[in-house]
Amino acid sequence: MPEMPEVETVRRTLIPLVKGKTIEKVILWYPKIVATDHEHFLTELPGKEIIDIDRYAKYLLIRLSDNLTIVSHLRMEGKYHLTTPNAPKDKHDHVEFIFTDGTALRYNDVRKFGRMQLILTGTEKQATAIGKLGPEPNSPEFSDQYFIASLKRKKKNIKNTLLDQKTVAGLGNIYVDETLWQSGIHPLSSANKIPADKVKELRRNINETITIATKERGTTVHTYLDANGQTGGYQKMLKVYGHAGEACSKCGTTLEKIKVSGRGTTFCPKCQVMYQ
Repeated sequence: MPEMPEVETVRRTLIPLVKGKTIEKVILWYPKIVATDHEHFLTELPGKEIIDIDRYAKYLLIRLSDNLTIVSHLRMEGKYHLTTPNAPKDKHDHVEFIFTDGTALRYNDVRKFGRMQLILTGTEKQATAIGKLGPEPNSPEFSDQYFIASLKRKKKNIKNTLLDQKTVAGLGNIYVDETLWQSGIHPLSSANKIPADKVKELRRNINETITIATKERGTTVHTYLDANGQTGGYQKMLKVYGHAGEACSKCGTTLEKIKVSGRGTTFCPKCQVMYQ
């Protein structure tokens, strides 16, 4: 699933492709991608200009004229690419925005898990799941004090706590595994038992990892591509994710992989301390 660095990279690569373009027509080949009223989506968008593209956590916020926003979540394998209306349709192309300049933006999603919602700009937290999310990494709200207090209220394990998006938003399986390893915290540690100094270290590692991964244009380990069809670069820097059975680069112990609520989780049994 694209995580915060990948979605930010998609945002940055989409802007020069579509900003300032006016939508002429919308085609829904698979209407379920749109979670709001389909007819409203089809009839309201023609004539609207793409003003800008913002992001919160893993959500793209496509800003349109007349105070409208398309909230787009890529889920597992969603991708956008610029093409032309007469280009052959890929079997996984599900939504097409045709522009007045003769180009078209297509949304492609192998698993069909991605979703779009058309809402009034400014109502993101009221009208979508964004309102349930915690603060982003590197935001003023994601402070040491906030993180320590939040984890003290969590009885479940730290892996699930970081994945649920309510304590900190934008992390997924890749960056959770990496930052827990960097911080020396076992993924099954009880979140509320982790010492304050380790929580601070974890917060620093989350912020730094997200910053570096964004600079590297995200991580491609399966199918992630940006809006230009380019892969990320952070996969070359991964230390634990995808490296189960290999030697830990810190201590040489063989990295292990377990399932945590169905999610593959790689860790070092020596370096990462269990807090219970």
